[in-house]
Amino acid sequence: MNLLVHQFLVVEGNIGAGKTSLVERLAADFQTRLVLEQFADNPFLADFYAEPARYAFTVELFFMAERYKQLQDLLLEHDLFQPKTIADYFFIKTLLFAGRTLEGDEFRLFKRFFKILNKTFPTPDLFVYIHRPVEALLQNIRKRGRDYEKDLTADYLQTIQSAYFEYFKTDLPFPILIIDVAAKNYLEDAILYQQIVTHINQSYEKGIHRVHL
Repeated sequence: MNLLVHQFLVVEGNIGAGKTSLVERLAADFQTRLVLEQFADNPFLADFYAEPARYAFTVELFFMAERYKQLQDLLLEHDLFQPKTIADYFFIKTLLFAGRTLEGDEFRLFKRFFKILNKTFPTPDLFVYIHRPVEALLQNIRKRGRDYEKDLTADYLQTIQSAYFEYFKTDLPFPILIIDVAAKNYLEDAILYQQIVTHINQSYEKGIHRVHL
C-alpha cells in the first residue's frame, strides 16, 4: 500500500453507512493514526431514540462535549511517529445532527457553544462522504442489531442525509468527495475496496467531487 497523500482525512456518512469499518481498514493499510467516534458511550442515546423531543438537547450536548474532548486530545497533540490521521467523524457532525433534533432557543444556544469550540480544530485535507440510500442504511442497521438503534426511522435518516448535503453546498475551505456505494459491501469485495482507496488517495481542488461505484 502506498503512503496516504492526505495529512488529515475524514470519512463521514449517515448512520449505517459503514464508515467506521472503512476507516479501520484504511488506517491499518496506510499505517496512520485512527480516530473513532465513541458514540456508544452516550448514556442518553437509547432514551433519545425512544423519546427524541424530550432528550434531544441532553444527548446532543453530551455528544458535543465528548467529541470536543476526544478531538482536542488527538488532533491537537503532535505525534512524530504517526503524523497522518484518519477519522470517522468531524466536529461539524455535532451541529448537523443537532440541527435536526433541536429547535428554537435550544438550537441557538447550542450553536453558540459549537462555534466557540469549533475554532480550535484543524480542517481536513479531504472530507469523504460515504453515501447509501436510506433503505440500504436501514438494512445495515438491522443487520448489526444494536438495541439503541432499533427505533431509528427512514424519515430520521433522510433528515440526516439532507443535513450533510446542505452543508456541502456551503463555502467550505476543503474538498468534499462523495462516494456513492449504493448497497454494495466494500469490505467483502476487494476490487470495490481498491476502487475506493484509489479515489480517496488523490489530491482534489476545493469543491464537491462525486463518484458512483
